[in-house]
Amino acid sequence: MSNKNIENIKGIKKGLIGIQMLFVAFGATVLVPLLIGIDPSIALFTAGLGTLIFHLITKGKIPVFLGSSFVFIAPIIISTTSYGYAATLSGLIAAGIMFVIFSIIIRKKGINFIKKIFPPTVIGPVIMVIGLSLSTTAISMASNNWIFAGISLIIAICVSIFGKKTIKLLPIISGILLTYIIAIFFGNIDFSIITSSKWIEIPKFIFPQFNWKAIILMLPVAIAPIIEHIGDMYAIGNATGNNFIEKPGLKKTLLGDGLATIFAGFLGGPPNTTYSEVTGAIIMTKLKDPSILRISAITAIIFSFIGKISGFLQTIPDAILGGIMILLYGMITNVGIKTLINNKINLDKTRNMIIIGVILTIGVGGAIINFGNFSLEGVGLASIIGIILNLILPK
Repeated sequence: MSNKNIENIKGIKKGLIGIQMLFVAFGATVLVPLLIGIDPSIALFTAGLGTLIFHLITKGKIPVFLGSSFVFIAPIIISTTSYGYAATLSGLIAAGIMFVIFSIIIRKKGINFIKKIFPPTVIGPVIMVIGLSLSTTAISMASNNWIFAGISLIIAICVSIFGKKTIKLLPIISGILLTYIIAIFFGNIDFSIITSSKWIEIPKFIFPQFNWKAIILMLPVAIAPIIEHIGDMYAIGNATGNNFIEKPGLKKTLLGDGLATIFAGFLGGPPNTTYSEVTGAIIMTKLKDPSILRISAITAIIFSFIGKISGFLQTIPDAILGGIMILLYGMITNVGIKTLINNKINLDKTRNMIIIGVILTIGVGGAIINFGNFSLEGVGLASIIGIILNLILPK
């Protein structure tokens, strides 16, 4: 076989895997705009272009896909009700600017500032909370039809363990497509969305209107995804065996994430975040090539303009995606456990047990703190409590 043919085969393989990664992120990326009442194609477009911006800033070294952030759903709904969605977008742009400000602080203060605030004792359980807290979403999606969820999960596991060569690298897309075909035979697919969609449709972009009240509402919300971003960088670093905190550095990853969110806000898209789902897929497939995620990003942009494809993706039953997510979120939780093990954290130490135990309980238990219209919960609240405990408890 000629070198050219080998390169072509490698290119096709990368393309297939890139599309698989988009399938992994698609459900969550589209779900957010559906919940806040905007065109899902906007989120696909801004997620794709935002991912390319991130890769440009970080020099294409990190296998990351940026998609719609769940953290902002409630604040967006509250702000939209009070000020309108166009005004809310100015607040989302301000949240992206917060990312940029944090990147500047890290550039000035250095990485030791971060290591002091986010030691493995905090980062490990935070990563575990990211995986475990998402598990409720996976179960909720799967519970729509446990048969389809179980089939997609079993297929993904079997392909991952017993698959040969290229097929072994495609457990996600195999689980989704094979179960989708089964669902067609059982009459569980509604094709009306596809038939009513046009072939070419321009996303219905929305442009921001400046509003101070919306900005003040959104700025505190940005703290939680910033902490989540740092946890994700540790997670993807552990999954690939690289130290992305040092190189290209949080100053660049936060800048890339922030600029992507700012860009999304100017076009009407929800804020972007580094997707933990993709981290789980990377752990499972052992694929670490960042170019695969750039293929996912370009595919997302193309999909945002093709109504029929977008319609097809929306016909995939939640249960099928839920079965896949059960596997992926478990993989993310394993990364958190591995972080504690690799850093030889002594779990006999009372201090460590307190920090880890409190983070997990608050993060998974559904604790929430309300400050007027602003609320803090989940990963963000657990992270902040963990940081405070780490700083005040005697060593």
